[in-house]
Amino acid sequence: MISNMTRNPAANARRRFLRDCAGAAIAANAIGCAHWARAAADAPAAASAGAMAQGQPSRTAQGAAMLRAAHQLIDTPRVFEDALALNIIGAEAQAALRQNLARYAERASLRAYVALRSRYSEDQLALAVQRGVSQYVVLGAGLDTFAYRNPHAALRVFEVDHPATQRWKRQRLADAGIAPPRALTFAPVDFETQTLGAGLRAAGFDAARPAFFSMLGVAIYITQPALMSTLSQVAALAPGSEIVFSYAVHDALLNAQQRAARAQAASRVAALGEPWISYYDPAALEAQGAKLGFTQVATLTAQNANERYFKGRADGLRVSGSSRLLRARV
Repeated sequence: MISNMTRNPAANARRRFLRDCAGAAIAANAIGCAHWARAAADAPAAASAGAMAQGQPSRTAQGAAMLRAAHQLIDTPRVFEDALALNIIGAEAQAALRQNLARYAERASLRAYVALRSRYSEDQLALAVQRGVSQYVVLGAGLDTFAYRNPHAALRVFEVDHPATQRWKRQRLADAGIAPPRALTFAPVDFETQTLGAGLRAAGFDAARPAFFSMLGVAIYITQPALMSTLSQVAALAPGSEIVFSYAVHDALLNAQQRAARAQAASRVAALGEPWISYYDPAALEAQGAKLGFTQVATLTAQNANERYFKGRADGLRVSGSSRLLRARV
């Protein structure tokens, strides 16, 4: 019998990239919520088996981009404004999204979470820029569009991802007529042949200056030691450096309905070759961050997020489920 990993080289490559990147303080895109696997499955078929080898990202990476685009079409007011979210997914994906908008409309909590994590990360980045941070590293950038919307004149952005994914993204940008700004540096890192440090140094990253990192939707895919390795390397950077990352809580902290939804979604994502493997206790994770040397560690819960970003909405859009966002500053 041929294993799922063997049949799906795209997922295999993406999973290997996640694992290897995390061990060297980098990661890629994906999220752990109910319905996530459905969004991934709805991504264009070109991102299925063999896609990574052809220079395209996995279905889970495209699934996140599709949900960001859906948020722009469905939700008013928007929690996360991204004027490029539709253009970046391409004409074919845009058409598929518009034809299936009702299906995406049903995924309100997941769509809200995808919007939230980008909004929260960019809000914290803006505060970091106000403190004088001038470097932003997007770990596993995928189809993230911040660099092309960057409102901070002095901020240099480094997009780190697998070389095949970056080649595909750069072609997508060209097709959409989106010019990479001068403040952006692509940092392709192939962990078969190089390290993250080498990749960032080659891109001109200055480790002596504080930097902001985002690592969204990764912790669920990697081992706990790999996450701690990632955090410890960020903690060793210049004072003022900061990271925002998302994670999922233990099953024991979920109700029966949430556990059932997780089990269903986890089964579907595993079938794509990208299984969820790690869950965390929020208090313990914050304590570990402090031990690593972060001076400020705080978790954004669903309750906090709904109060801050979703309060008073007529459409009832809000986040729920098992995911959290953690902010840690050196």
